Amino acid sequence: MRHPVRIAAIVATVAAAAFVGSLGARPAPIQGEGGVSAGPDVIVGSLQDTMSYGTVSGISAYAIGTVSCNIGTQILLWCDSAVPGLCASNQHPVIAQNMYRLKNGRLEMIGMSWLKHGFCALAQGLCGTCQSDPWGCDALGIGCSDPYSASLNGSQGGLGPRSQVNAFTGAFPYPFTAPSAPQTTGRRLQVPIAALVPADNPGALYFAEGHYVTADDAAAGNGYNNGSYRRLLVGSMSGGAYGISVTGSNFPQKHAIQAWRDHGNGMGIVDPSVIIQNVDVSGDGRFIVAYKVNPNGDGTWHYEYAVFNMNSDRSGQSWFIPVPAGVTVTNMGQTIVNHHSGEPYSTAAWTMETVSGGLKWSSQTFAQSANANALRWSTMFNFRFDADQPPVAGSATLGLFKPGAGADPVVGVLVPEAPPPVCVADFNDDGTVDGNDLGALLGFWGACVDCAADFNDDGQVDGNDLGALLGFWGDC
Repeated sequence: MRHPVRIAAIVATVAAAAFVGSLGARPAPIQGEGGVSAGPDVIVGSLQDTMSYGTVSGISAYAIGTVSCNIGTQILLWCDSAVPGLCASNQHPVIAQNMYRLKNGRLEMIGMSWLKHGFCALAQGLCGTCQSDPWGCDALGIGCSDPYSASLNGSQGGLGPRSQVNAFTGAFPYPFTAPSAPQTTGRRLQVPIAALVPADNPGALYFAEGHYVTADDAAAGNGYNNGSYRRLLVGSMSGGAYGISVTGSNFPQKHAIQAWRDHGNGMGIVDPSVIIQNVDVSGDGRFIVAYKVNPNGDGTWHYEYAVFNMNSDRSGQSWFIPVPAGVTVTNMGQTIVNHHSGEPYSTAAWTMETVSGGLKWSSQTFAQSANANALRWSTMFNFRFDADQPPVAGSATLGLFKPGAGADPVVGVLVPEAPPPVCVADFNDDGTVDGNDLGALLGFWGACVDCAADFNDDGQVDGNDLGALLGFWGDC
Protein backbone atom coordinates (compact mmCIF):
# COMPACT_ATOMS: atom_id res chain seq x y z
CA MET A 1 0.00 0.00 0.00
CA ARG A 2 1.39 3.37 -0.97
CA HIS A 3 1.47 6.30 1.47
CA PRO A 4 1.99 9.55 -0.52
CA VAL A 5 1.82 11.78 2.55
CA ARG A 6 4.65 9.97 4.24
CA ILE A 7 6.71 9.80 1.05
CA ALA A 8 6.33 13.51 0.45
CA ALA A 9 7.21 14.35 4.03
CA ILE A 10 10.37 12.29 4.16
CA VAL A 11 11.84 12.56 0.70
CA ALA A 12 11.23 16.28 0.26
CA THR A 13 14.49 17.95 -0.61
CA VAL A 14 14.85 19.95 2.60
CA ALA A 15 14.00 17.02 4.88
CA ALA A 16 16.31 14.71 3.02
CA ALA A 17 19.17 17.18 3.25
CA ALA A 18 18.60 17.62 6.97
CA PHE A 19 18.60 13.85 7.47
CA VAL A 20 21.84 13.28 5.57
CA GLY A 21 23.42 16.20 7.38
CA SER A 22 22.56 14.65 10.75
CA LEU A 23 24.50 11.56 9.76
CA GLY A 24 27.63 13.45 8.77
CA ALA A 25 29.83 11.83 6.13
CA ARG A 26 28.22 8.82 4.47
CA PRO A 27 29.34 5.69 6.33
CA ALA A 28 30.88 2.62 4.79
CA PRO A 29 28.30 0.03 3.68
CA ILE A 30 26.88 -1.94 6.61
CA GLN A 31 27.04 -5.70 6.21
CA GLY A 32 26.30 -8.78 8.26
CA GLU A 33 28.91 -10.25 10.56
CA GLY A 34 29.94 -12.66 7.81
CA GLY A 35 29.44 -10.20 4.95
CA VAL A 36 26.28 -9.96 2.86
CA SER A 37 23.53 -12.26 4.18
CA ALA A 38 21.66 -14.69 1.95
CA GLY A 39 17.98 -13.83 1.64
CA PRO A 40 16.34 -10.74 3.14
CA ASP A 41 18.13 -9.41 6.23
CA VAL A 42 16.88 -6.37 8.12
CA ILE A 43 19.02 -4.61 10.72
CA VAL A 44 18.90 -1.31 12.59
CA GLY A 45 21.43 0.79 10.75
CA SER A 46 20.89 3.85 12.94
CA LEU A 47 19.04 5.13 15.97
CA GLN A 48 18.56 8.66 14.68
CA ASP A 49 16.46 10.89 16.96
CA THR A 50 14.24 11.01 20.05
CA MET A 51 10.97 12.46 21.32
CA SER A 52 9.67 13.09 24.83
CA TYR A 53 5.96 13.10 25.68
CA GLY A 54 5.79 13.90 29.39
CA THR A 55 5.32 12.01 32.66
CA VAL A 56 2.26 10.43 34.29
CA SER A 57 2.38 8.90 37.81
CA GLY A 58 6.18 8.79 37.79
CA ILE A 59 6.46 7.17 34.34
CA SER A 60 7.98 9.16 31.47
CA ALA A 61 7.22 8.40 27.82
CA TYR A 62 9.68 8.55 24.92
CA ALA A 63 10.23 7.38 21.36
CA ILE A 64 13.41 6.54 19.45
CA GLY A 65 13.75 6.99 15.70
CA THR A 66 15.14 4.02 13.79
CA VAL A 67 16.60 3.57 10.32
CA SER A 68 16.39 0.04 8.94
CA CYS A 69 18.76 -1.48 6.41
CA ASN A 70 18.32 -4.54 4.21
CA ILE A 71 21.81 -6.01 4.07
CA GLY A 72 20.65 -9.24 2.44
CA THR A 73 20.55 -10.52 -1.13
CA GLN A 74 16.76 -10.37 -1.58
CA ILE A 75 14.07 -7.76 -1.08
CA LEU A 76 12.47 -7.55 2.35
CA LEU A 77 8.66 -7.58 2.39
CA TRP A 78 7.00 -4.49 3.87
CA CYS A 79 3.26 -4.95 3.33
CA ASP A 80 0.64 -3.49 5.67
CA SER A 81 -2.11 -4.56 3.27
CA ALA A 82 -2.27 -7.64 1.07
CA VAL A 83 -0.54 -7.36 -2.31
CA PRO A 84 -1.58 -10.13 -4.75
CA GLY A 85 1.38 -12.18 -5.82
CA LEU A 86 3.67 -10.59 -3.23
CA CYS A 87 2.59 -10.71 0.40
CA ALA A 88 -0.11 -10.66 3.04
CA SER A 89 -0.90 -7.66 5.24
CA ASN A 90 1.11 -9.01 8.20
CA GLN A 91 4.33 -9.41 6.23
CA HIS A 92 6.11 -6.30 7.48
CA PRO A 93 8.52 -5.55 10.32
CA VAL A 94 7.56 -4.68 13.86
CA ILE A 95 9.94 -2.47 15.83
CA ALA A 96 10.65 -2.64 19.56
CA GLN A 97 12.27 0.25 21.43
CA ASN A 98 14.08 -0.31 24.74
CA MET A 99 16.15 1.75 27.19
CA TYR A 100 18.99 0.67 29.49
CA ARG A 101 21.05 2.22 32.29
CA LEU A 102 24.65 1.28 33.11
CA LYS A 103 25.38 2.40 36.66
CA ASN A 104 27.87 1.27 39.31
CA GLY A 105 28.98 -1.68 37.20
CA ARG A 106 25.46 -2.98 36.56
CA LEU A 107 23.47 -2.82 33.30
CA GLU A 108 19.69 -2.82 33.74
CA MET A 109 16.81 -2.54 31.31
CA ILE A 110 14.70 0.37 32.53
CA GLY A 111 12.04 0.73 29.84
CA MET A 112 10.26 -0.77 26.85
CA SER A 113 7.72 0.22 24.22
CA TRP A 114 5.00 -1.52 22.31
CA LEU A 115 5.78 -2.38 18.66
CA LYS A 116 5.77 0.05 15.76
CA HIS A 117 4.19 -1.73 12.75
CA GLY A 118 6.09 -0.89 9.60
CA PHE A 119 4.45 0.66 6.56
CA CYS A 120 5.78 2.01 3.27
CA ALA A 121 9.49 1.25 2.88
CA LEU A 122 11.48 3.98 1.20
CA ALA A 123 14.70 3.47 -0.74
CA GLN A 124 17.50 5.51 0.82
CA GLY A 125 21.23 4.94 0.98
CA LEU A 126 22.39 4.71 4.61
CA CYS A 127 23.53 1.13 4.03
CA GLY A 128 25.44 1.74 0.83
CA THR A 129 24.25 1.25 -2.75
CA CYS A 130 20.46 0.90 -2.82
CA GLN A 131 18.93 -1.34 -5.48
CA SER A 132 15.37 -0.05 -5.75
CA ASP A 133 12.76 -2.76 -6.21
CA PRO A 134 9.66 -2.65 -8.45
CA TRP A 135 7.29 -2.99 -5.47
CA GLY A 136 8.01 0.47 -4.09
CA CYS A 137 6.49 0.93 -0.65
CA ASP A 138 5.76 -2.77 -0.22
CA ALA A 139 9.36 -3.96 -0.05
CA LEU A 140 12.74 -2.73 1.13
CA GLY A 141 15.22 -3.11 -1.69
CA ILE A 142 18.61 -4.80 -1.52
CA GLY A 143 21.09 -2.48 0.17
CA CYS A 144 18.37 0.10 0.85
CA SER A 145 17.50 1.90 4.08
CA ASP A 146 14.19 3.19 5.40
CA PRO A 147 13.96 5.94 8.07
CA TYR A 148 11.33 5.99 10.81
CA SER A 149 11.48 9.18 12.81
CA ALA A 150 10.88 9.23 16.54
CA SER A 151 7.51 10.89 15.89
CA LEU A 152 6.46 7.91 13.75
CA ASN A 153 7.74 5.35 16.26
CA GLY A 154 5.91 7.21 19.02
CA SER A 155 2.57 7.46 17.21
CA GLN A 156 0.24 5.58 19.52
CA GLY A 157 -2.14 4.38 16.80
CA GLY A 158 0.65 2.51 15.02
CA LEU A 159 1.97 0.74 18.13
CA GLY A 160 0.77 -2.83 18.62
CA PRO A 161 1.25 -5.28 21.52
CA ARG A 162 4.33 -7.46 21.86
CA SER A 163 2.17 -10.28 23.17
CA GLN A 164 0.75 -11.02 19.71
CA VAL A 165 4.14 -11.56 18.05
CA ASN A 166 6.16 -14.76 17.77
CA ALA A 167 9.64 -13.24 17.47
CA PHE A 168 11.26 -16.51 16.37
CA THR A 169 9.05 -16.90 13.30
CA GLY A 170 8.08 -13.25 12.87
CA ALA A 171 4.39 -14.22 12.74
CA PHE A 172 1.65 -11.96 14.12
CA PRO A 173 -1.97 -11.02 13.35
CA TYR A 174 -2.63 -7.80 11.47
CA PRO A 175 -4.47 -5.58 11.94
CA PHE A 176 -3.59 -6.04 15.59
CA THR A 177 -6.12 -5.80 18.40
CA ALA A 178 -5.45 -3.80 21.55
CA PRO A 179 -7.17 -1.77 24.25
CA SER A 180 -7.22 1.99 23.87
CA ALA A 181 -3.90 3.71 24.58
CA PRO A 182 -3.76 5.76 27.79
CA GLN A 183 -2.98 9.40 27.08
CA THR A 184 0.63 10.62 27.06
CA THR A 185 2.44 7.42 28.07
CA GLY A 186 0.31 4.65 26.57
CA ARG A 187 2.16 2.14 24.35
CA ARG A 188 5.23 4.37 24.13
CA LEU A 189 8.72 3.70 25.54
CA GLN A 190 7.96 3.95 29.25
CA VAL A 191 10.74 4.68 31.78
CA PRO A 192 10.44 5.45 35.51
CA ILE A 193 11.47 9.07 35.90
CA ALA A 194 13.46 8.10 39.03
CA ALA A 195 15.81 6.09 36.81
CA LEU A 196 16.76 9.27 34.94
CA VAL A 197 17.14 11.92 37.67
CA PRO A 198 20.74 13.16 37.13
CA ALA A 199 21.38 13.89 40.81
CA ASP A 200 20.38 10.35 41.77
CA ASN A 201 22.29 8.65 38.96
CA PRO A 202 25.78 10.21 38.93
CA GLY A 203 28.07 8.71 36.31
CA ALA A 204 25.31 6.59 34.77
CA LEU A 205 25.39 5.81 31.04
CA TYR A 206 22.13 5.37 29.13
CA PHE A 207 21.51 3.42 25.94
CA ALA A 208 18.64 3.14 23.46
CA GLU A 209 17.98 -0.10 21.61
CA GLY A 210 15.98 -0.77 18.46
CA HIS A 211 14.95 -4.28 17.46
CA TYR A 212 13.22 -5.31 14.21
CA VAL A 213 11.33 -8.60 13.75
CA THR A 214 9.75 -9.78 10.50
CA ALA A 215 8.81 -13.11 8.99
CA ASP A 216 10.90 -13.34 5.80
CA ASP A 217 14.04 -12.26 7.65
CA ALA A 218 13.37 -14.96 10.28
CA ALA A 219 12.64 -17.63 7.67
CA ALA A 220 16.03 -16.91 6.05
CA GLY A 221 17.79 -17.50 9.39
CA ASN A 222 18.72 -13.83 9.70
CA GLY A 223 16.86 -13.00 12.90
CA TYR A 224 19.91 -12.79 15.16
CA ASN A 225 21.39 -9.47 14.02
CA ASN A 226 18.27 -7.31 14.08
CA GLY A 227 19.08 -5.22 17.16
CA SER A 228 21.33 -2.18 17.54
CA TYR A 229 22.08 0.26 20.33
CA ARG A 230 23.32 3.82 20.77
CA ARG A 231 24.17 6.05 23.70
CA LEU A 232 21.58 8.44 25.10
CA LEU A 233 22.20 11.67 26.98
CA VAL A 234 19.75 12.74 29.68
CA GLY A 235 19.17 16.47 29.54
CA SER A 236 17.17 18.98 31.51
CA MET A 237 13.56 18.79 32.61
CA SER A 238 11.09 20.03 29.99
CA GLY A 239 7.38 19.45 29.68
CA GLY A 240 7.34 17.28 32.78
CA ALA A 241 10.07 14.85 31.66
CA TYR A 242 13.82 14.80 31.25
CA GLY A 243 14.88 15.36 27.68
CA ILE A 244 16.94 12.63 26.02
CA SER A 245 19.08 12.72 22.89
CA VAL A 246 21.19 10.26 20.93
CA THR A 247 24.92 10.86 20.78
CA GLY A 248 28.06 9.21 19.43
CA SER A 249 28.21 6.21 17.16
CA ASN A 250 25.60 3.58 16.46
CA PHE A 251 26.47 0.00 17.36
CA PRO A 252 24.68 -1.91 14.59
CA GLN A 253 23.89 -5.63 14.95
CA LYS A 254 24.60 -5.47 18.69
CA HIS A 255 21.90 -5.65 21.32
CA ALA A 256 22.32 -3.31 24.28
CA ILE A 257 23.36 -6.10 26.64
CA GLN A 258 26.72 -5.85 24.83
CA ALA A 259 27.11 -2.33 26.25
CA TRP A 260 27.84 -3.83 29.67
CA ARG A 261 31.16 -5.17 28.38
CA ASP A 262 31.78 -2.53 25.68
CA HIS A 263 31.47 0.41 28.11
CA GLY A 264 31.62 -1.19 31.55
CA ASN A 265 34.61 0.92 32.63
CA GLY A 266 33.37 4.14 31.01
CA MET A 267 32.15 5.05 27.55
CA GLY A 268 34.32 3.20 25.07
CA ILE A 269 36.33 1.44 27.80
CA VAL A 270 35.83 -2.32 27.81
CA ASP A 271 35.25 -4.20 31.05
CA PRO A 272 36.93 -7.55 30.35
CA SER A 273 35.44 -9.08 33.49
CA VAL A 274 32.00 -9.03 31.88
CA ILE A 275 31.46 -12.31 30.03
CA ILE A 276 28.79 -12.52 27.32
CA GLN A 277 27.58 -15.60 25.47
CA ASN A 278 24.75 -16.64 23.16
CA VAL A 279 22.39 -19.36 24.36
CA ASP A 280 20.32 -20.97 21.60
CA VAL A 281 17.22 -23.05 22.30
CA SER A 282 16.73 -26.06 20.06
CA GLY A 283 13.89 -25.38 17.64
CA ASP A 284 13.34 -21.90 19.05
CA GLY A 285 15.22 -18.64 19.47
CA ARG A 286 18.19 -17.15 21.27
CA PHE A 287 18.97 -15.74 24.70
CA ILE A 288 22.10 -13.75 25.53
CA VAL A 289 23.58 -14.26 29.01
CA ALA A 290 26.09 -11.84 30.53
CA TYR A 291 27.67 -12.02 33.97
CA LYS A 292 30.27 -10.47 36.20
CA VAL A 293 31.70 -11.38 39.61
CA ASN A 294 33.71 -8.90 41.66
CA PRO A 295 35.00 -8.77 45.26
CA ASN A 296 33.16 -6.49 47.67
CA GLY A 297 36.30 -5.81 49.69
CA ASP A 298 34.93 -7.35 52.88
CA GLY A 299 35.61 -11.02 52.22
CA THR A 300 32.49 -11.48 50.06
CA TRP A 301 31.88 -11.46 46.31
CA HIS A 302 29.06 -9.94 44.26
CA TYR A 303 27.51 -12.16 41.55
CA GLU A 304 25.53 -10.35 38.84
CA TYR A 305 23.80 -12.03 35.88
CA ALA A 306 21.84 -10.41 33.03
CA VAL A 307 19.64 -12.60 30.81
CA PHE A 308 18.30 -11.10 27.57
CA ASN A 309 15.66 -12.90 25.55
CA MET A 310 16.43 -11.92 22.00
CA ASN A 311 13.73 -13.83 20.10
CA SER A 312 12.74 -16.96 22.00
CA ASP A 313 9.00 -17.53 21.81
CA ARG A 314 9.23 -20.14 24.57
CA SER A 315 10.55 -17.40 26.90
CA GLY A 316 12.28 -17.78 30.28
CA GLN A 317 10.58 -19.02 33.46
CA SER A 318 13.44 -19.58 35.92
CA TRP A 319 17.13 -18.97 36.59
CA PHE A 320 19.03 -21.42 38.81
CA ILE A 321 22.55 -20.97 40.18
CA PRO A 322 24.18 -23.90 42.03
CA VAL A 323 25.56 -22.99 45.46
CA PRO A 324 27.53 -25.60 47.44
CA ALA A 325 26.71 -26.40 51.05
CA GLY A 326 28.48 -24.18 53.53
CA VAL A 327 28.36 -21.02 51.36
CA THR A 328 26.70 -18.04 53.04
CA VAL A 329 24.51 -16.06 50.63
CA THR A 330 23.12 -12.57 51.25
CA ASN A 331 21.49 -9.73 49.28
CA MET A 332 19.63 -11.92 46.78
CA GLY A 333 17.93 -9.58 44.31
CA GLN A 334 16.60 -8.99 40.81
CA THR A 335 15.63 -6.33 38.27
CA ILE A 336 12.39 -7.00 36.40
CA VAL A 337 11.10 -4.58 33.75
CA ASN A 338 7.34 -4.74 33.24
CA HIS A 339 5.05 -4.74 30.23
CA HIS A 340 2.37 -2.06 30.23
CA SER A 341 -0.54 -0.31 28.51
CA GLY A 342 -2.88 -3.29 28.58
CA GLU A 343 -0.54 -6.13 27.67
CA PRO A 344 -2.06 -9.26 29.26
CA TYR A 345 1.08 -10.24 31.17
CA SER A 346 1.41 -10.22 34.95
CA THR A 347 3.78 -7.69 36.50
CA ALA A 348 4.53 -9.82 39.57
CA ALA A 349 8.15 -10.00 40.67
CA TRP A 350 9.84 -13.37 40.36
CA THR A 351 10.01 -15.59 43.43
CA MET A 352 13.50 -15.68 44.95
CA GLU A 353 14.32 -18.72 47.08
CA THR A 354 16.99 -21.04 48.36
CA VAL A 355 16.30 -24.52 47.01
CA SER A 356 18.13 -27.83 47.16
CA GLY A 357 21.57 -27.24 45.68
CA GLY A 358 21.36 -23.53 45.02
CA LEU A 359 19.40 -20.34 44.37
CA LYS A 360 16.36 -20.02 42.14
CA TRP A 361 14.44 -17.10 40.66
CA SER A 362 11.15 -18.00 38.96
CA SER A 363 7.82 -16.80 37.64
CA GLN A 364 4.68 -18.86 37.62
CA THR A 365 4.83 -21.79 35.21
CA PHE A 366 2.97 -21.85 31.91
CA ALA A 367 0.56 -24.42 33.39
CA GLN A 368 -0.21 -22.03 36.24
CA SER A 369 -0.72 -19.00 33.99
CA ALA A 370 -0.05 -18.47 30.30
CA ASN A 371 0.21 -14.75 31.11
CA ALA A 372 2.78 -15.06 33.90
CA ASN A 373 5.60 -12.51 33.99
CA ALA A 374 7.97 -14.70 32.01
CA LEU A 375 11.13 -13.32 30.39
CA ARG A 376 9.60 -12.50 27.01
CA TRP A 377 11.37 -11.56 23.77
CA SER A 378 13.40 -8.32 23.51
CA THR A 379 13.47 -8.09 27.31
CA MET A 380 16.30 -8.37 29.86
CA PHE A 381 16.13 -9.36 33.55
CA ASN A 382 18.92 -9.24 36.16
CA PHE A 383 19.62 -11.70 38.99
CA ARG A 384 22.15 -11.12 41.78
CA PHE A 385 23.48 -12.07 45.20
CA ASP A 386 26.53 -11.82 47.45
CA ALA A 387 28.45 -14.88 48.73
CA ASP A 388 31.32 -15.47 51.12
CA GLN A 389 33.17 -17.68 48.61
CA PRO A 390 35.09 -16.72 45.45
CA PRO A 391 33.92 -17.67 41.94
CA VAL A 392 34.65 -20.87 40.08
CA ALA A 393 33.43 -22.20 36.71
CA GLY A 394 30.00 -23.81 36.98
CA SER A 395 26.67 -24.16 35.19
CA ALA A 396 23.44 -22.22 35.52
CA THR A 397 20.10 -23.52 34.25
CA LEU A 398 17.71 -21.33 32.28
CA GLY A 399 14.24 -22.81 32.71
CA LEU A 400 11.94 -22.28 29.72
CA PHE A 401 8.36 -21.08 30.07
CA LYS A 402 6.33 -22.50 27.20
CA PRO A 403 6.33 -26.28 26.58
CA GLY A 404 8.49 -27.52 23.73
CA ALA A 405 10.88 -30.23 22.57
CA GLY A 406 14.17 -28.49 23.35
CA ALA A 407 15.63 -28.98 26.82
CA ASP A 408 16.21 -26.16 29.30
CA PRO A 409 19.59 -24.63 28.40
CA VAL A 410 22.53 -25.22 30.73
CA VAL A 411 24.79 -22.17 30.66
CA GLY A 412 28.44 -22.02 31.67
CA VAL A 413 28.89 -19.17 34.18
CA LEU A 414 30.82 -18.33 37.34
CA VAL A 415 29.29 -19.64 40.58
CA PRO A 416 30.46 -19.71 44.23
CA GLU A 417 33.20 -22.18 45.03
CA ALA A 418 32.67 -24.83 47.68
CA PRO A 419 34.24 -23.75 51.00
CA PRO A 420 37.33 -25.67 52.13
CA PRO A 421 36.55 -28.75 54.25
CA VAL A 422 36.44 -28.21 58.00
CA CYS A 423 39.07 -30.16 59.90
CA VAL A 424 36.88 -31.36 62.76
CA ALA A 425 39.78 -33.01 64.61
CA ASP A 426 41.70 -29.72 65.08
CA PHE A 427 39.94 -28.81 68.31
CA ASN A 428 42.11 -25.79 69.12
CA ASP A 429 42.16 -24.47 65.52
CA ASP A 430 45.93 -24.17 65.33
CA GLY A 431 46.11 -25.81 61.88
CA THR A 432 47.63 -29.05 63.19
CA VAL A 433 46.15 -32.27 64.63
CA ASP A 434 48.60 -33.32 67.30
CA GLY A 435 48.90 -34.36 70.93
CA ASN A 436 46.87 -31.38 72.14
CA ASP A 437 43.89 -32.56 70.11
CA LEU A 438 44.43 -36.18 71.16
CA GLY A 439 44.31 -35.07 74.79
CA ALA A 440 41.09 -33.18 74.14
CA LEU A 441 39.48 -36.25 72.58
CA LEU A 442 40.50 -38.48 75.52
CA GLY A 443 38.91 -35.92 77.83
CA PHE A 444 35.56 -36.72 76.20
CA TRP A 445 36.06 -40.51 76.33
CA GLY A 446 32.93 -42.56 76.98
CA ALA A 447 29.28 -41.63 76.67
CA CYS A 448 28.92 -38.20 75.11
CA VAL A 449 25.91 -36.47 73.57
CA ASP A 450 26.48 -33.72 71.01
CA CYS A 451 30.16 -33.37 71.81
CA ALA A 452 32.74 -32.31 69.25
CA ALA A 453 34.82 -35.50 69.65
CA ASP A 454 31.93 -37.81 68.68
CA PHE A 455 32.75 -37.69 64.98
CA ASN A 456 30.26 -40.40 63.93
CA ASP A 457 27.43 -39.12 66.17
CA ASP A 458 26.81 -42.47 67.85
CA GLY A 459 26.70 -41.02 71.38
CA GLN A 460 30.09 -42.47 72.32
CA VAL A 461 33.66 -41.23 72.10
CA ASP A 462 35.54 -44.44 71.56
CA GLY A 463 38.01 -46.20 69.32
CA ASN A 464 36.09 -45.25 66.16
CA ASP A 465 36.54 -41.58 66.94
CA LEU A 466 40.18 -42.11 67.92
CA GLY A 467 40.79 -43.73 64.54
CA ALA A 468 39.15 -40.78 62.81
CA LEU A 469 41.36 -38.31 64.68
CA LEU A 470 44.49 -40.23 63.76
CA GLY A 471 43.37 -40.07 60.12
CA PHE A 472 43.67 -36.27 60.33
CA TRP A 473 47.08 -36.38 62.11
CA GLY A 474 49.48 -33.63 61.07
CA ASP A 475 48.74 -30.42 59.21
CA CYS A 476 45.02 -29.92 58.74
